[in-house]
Amino acid sequence: MSKDYEPILDTPSRFCAGHRMDLKSEKIQRILSKYKFHDVAVEELQKIHRLFPEMRPSTATYTYTDSTQKDLLKLTGVIPVKYKGRSYNIPIKLWLLDSFPFTPPICLLRPTSNMVIREGKHVNAKGRIYLPGLHNWDYPKSSVVGLLNEMISKFEEEPPLSSKITEDSKDPHQLLAFVSNLQISDGRVKPEEQQTLKVSVIGGGDLGMACVMSILSKCNVDKLVFIDVAESSTKGGSTDLEIFSVPKVEVSRDLSASAGSRVVVVTANAWSGEQSYVSVVQTNVDLYRKIIPNLARFSPGAIMLIASQPVDIMTHVAWRQSGLPPTHVVGAGCNLDSERLSHALDINLNTHKPAWVIGELSDNKVSVMSSIGLSSDTPEITPGSNSTKLLLDRAFELIKNRGQRSWSVGLSVADITNSILTNKMKAHSISTLAQGWGGIGAEVFFSLPCIMGANGSTRLAGVSLGQEQDSKLRESVASLSNLMSQLQM
Repeated sequence: MSKDYEPILDTPSRFCAGHRMDLKSEKIQRILSKYKFHDVAVEELQKIHRLFPEMRPSTATYTYTDSTQKDLLKLTGVIPVKYKGRSYNIPIKLWLLDSFPFTPPICLLRPTSNMVIREGKHVNAKGRIYLPGLHNWDYPKSSVVGLLNEMISKFEEEPPLSSKITEDSKDPHQLLAFVSNLQISDGRVKPEEQQTLKVSVIGGGDLGMACVMSILSKCNVDKLVFIDVAESSTKGGSTDLEIFSVPKVEVSRDLSASAGSRVVVVTANAWSGEQSYVSVVQTNVDLYRKIIPNLARFSPGAIMLIASQPVDIMTHVAWRQSGLPPTHVVGAGCNLDSERLSHALDINLNTHKPAWVIGELSDNKVSVMSSIGLSSDTPEITPGSNSTKLLLDRAFELIKNRGQRSWSVGLSVADITNSILTNKMKAHSISTLAQGWGGIGAEVFFSLPCIMGANGSTRLAGVSLGQEQDSKLRESVASLSNLMSQLQM
C-alpha cells in the first residue's frame, strides 16, 4: 500500500542540541591511536568541530560483509538545509576509516522512525550518500568540511528525506513518496541481498579488453561493466564495445557504475616518462588513490582483483587504500605461470598433481607442488625433496619463455573470477598478504597458493622450503619492502 509523505522534514530537537567535540575520552583516544595518520586525523576533526559543531564523535564497531569487524570513529549530527524558504536539519552519520583523511568517509543518512528516505541522484534506498566530492576525493584538496558543504548544496536542490503526514495536513501540491519495507544497514550490501552476478573491469587498453572478453567467455555473469579510466595510460577500446553492442556489457567512464559488483578487476596503469623506477611506480600509486577508495565504497562486499603492474606492489597499495580485509584484495600474480606449470606436469610428465609458482612476479619466483592429486578438495603443499625439485625444474623448462601477453593474462583473470563467482574453492597462486606465512614478518604481498571462493582468499599452510627457494623468497621480501617504503601512499 502506498503512503503520502511530505517532501522534507523538521528534525526533532534532540538532534539540534549543541555538543562539544571531545577527543580526549579514553575510548576515542584508543581508537584514534590505531589510525594510520593519527595527527592529521585529529587536525581534521578539530576543523570539522569549528565549522560544524553539531557533528559529534563517538566510537563504534563496523561490520563488513564478510563478518569481520573493526572499531572505528564515527561522526553523527545534523547539517542545516534550506528548502523553499524554510530551514531543516538533516541527520547524518559519517564513518571514518582508519586511513582517514586520505580516504573519504562512508556517509549515511540517519532517518528516525517517522522519516522516509527519498532515493535520488545522491542517495540510495538504504541511505548511502554519493557525491562528486566522495567520488573525486583527493586529500588535502578534499576535506570533510568541504564534503558537508557540498552535501548541504545538493540536499537543498533535492531533499533526501521526507516525513509522513497526517490526513489533516495533506496538501495536494506536496510530493508523493512510495516506500515499503525500508531497512538501513549502514550502506553495506549483505551477501544474501546481492543476487546479480555483476563484474566490473577498470581500465581500458589491451589488457582491459582481454579481461572483458575472457570473463564473458568463461564466466556466467548477468552484467559486466567496463570502465575506461581517463587518467590511465592503458585507455581506449571501450568505443568498439559500444559500437558493436556486446551483450551484457555496459561501457562507462564513471566509477559509480561499478556499484554492487561481486568482483572488481583493476587493470589501469599510469606509466609516466620518469627515469626512476620508483617514480614510475609512484604514478600508478597516485592513479590508484583516485580510484581504489571509490571502488571499495561503491562495492564494499566485492573481491578486488588487481592486474596492474607491478602486480605485487599494486595489490599491496590497493589493500591499504581500500580499507577492505586482506582476503578481499588479491592480485593476478603468478596464477598464469601456475596453470601453465600444472598443465606441463600433468600432460608431459604425467604427475596428475597441481603445482604453483609462488613469490614475487620476477626472476625470484619459485615452484612448489601439491602432495595430493588434482581431484582433492583440500590440496596441500608438499615439503621440498630432490624428486619433487627434479619434476618441477623439468616442467619449468617446458613453460619457459612463453611470456605474459594481454590475452593470456585476461584468461588467467577470468579463471580467478570464475572461482569467486561460483564459489569453486580452487587453489590459485595469487598475490596476497604474505605476512605470517612461512615465518615472513614483513608486511608484503606476493603470490601464494590460496583457496578462492565467494568470501575471498584463504592461504594454504606454509611448509619448509629448500634453501635456494627460501633464499629467493627472502630476497623478494626485502626488495618489495624497500620499494613500498619509498612510495607515498
